[in-house]
Amino acid sequence: MPAVTVEDATTLPRVPLPAPRTVRRRTRSVTTAPSGFEGEGFPVRRAFAGIDLRALDPFLHLDQMGEVEYAPGEPKGTSWHPHRGFETVTHLLDGTLEHADSHGGGGTISDGDTQWMTAGGGVLHIERPPEQLVVSGGLFHGLQLWVNLPRAQKWVEPRYQDLRADSSVLLASPDAGAVLRVIAGDVAGQRGPGSTCTPMAMVHATVSPGATLDLPWRPDFNALVYVLSGAGSVGIDGAPVRTGQLAVLGPGDTITVRGAVHQESRTPALDVVILGGRPINEPIAMYGPSVMNTRQEVADAFTDFSAGRLGAIPVQRVEGPVPHGDVRGETAPLDPRQELS
Repeated sequence: MPAVTVEDATTLPRVPLPAPRTVRRRTRSVTTAPSGFEGEGFPVRRAFAGIDLRALDPFLHLDQMGEVEYAPGEPKGTSWHPHRGFETVTHLLDGTLEHADSHGGGGTISDGDTQWMTAGGGVLHIERPPEQLVVSGGLFHGLQLWVNLPRAQKWVEPRYQDLRADSSVLLASPDAGAVLRVIAGDVAGQRGPGSTCTPMAMVHATVSPGATLDLPWRPDFNALVYVLSGAGSVGIDGAPVRTGQLAVLGPGDTITVRGAVHQESRTPALDVVILGGRPINEPIAMYGPSVMNTRQEVADAFTDFSAGRLGAIPVQRVEGPVPHGDVRGETAPLDPRQELS
């Protein structure tokens, strides 16, 4: 599971011990992600399903892609599709994925790498396994996170960040029982490589069986802990969690994660993604590939896409006609409940 690690965690910089008057966050909810399929048919867990967007703000959507062992010819991706008004973050744990977009961004990511695409005013993009992986098959496992943009930045110029695995900041808990990979944000005095429009932090942590991680966390950020694999507990109240579950935590300045003493043989430790950000607190109108502030702005995004104003597929990468819309439910009617105040 951990794509980036070290043989001896005691050699890493340490997370500081909790301050004497630290406020450890309590668990507000634990939910189990339902399974589904994305793109051309790769399996996902919908980590945020059923959770009020106000509890997730500034985050919108999180898919755990796989873990799946593909046979030759089985690996699948997505076709070209548009986005506007938010950022996509794809963190790959195992396997290889190619990205290309209409703004010139793109590249190939593999074990431990992250691609960060700011859609801003609008971009077309595609994600797919490389041809050699389609031929050979193999292990594929990753995450895709959607991060909202505030009204003032929804029209920024699109950009792409290619974050290599070795650029993640590695830390250890005081007793070296947990290893942390800081992908974005300021965490425990260290800053991850990701440059974010919305103030946030993203950490991939591996907690050994029986170990406890007390992680300093900005009190103005919310706090989410998603379990990639393994079992343990979160919060000062010790709420039990396992693979595919998301814990939403309450206020405070410290996140507590404990690894269960007994783990399944195929998951020797507790692996979690810890997310937090400063809530934007703006209305949300979200429909398929666009996340804006009003329903009219979403409708305008579809008009602009149809008129070709969200970009054009690079000629050298054309493999077929541009699909009308993203794969994420654009055939469903607009849900007015998603426009929050």
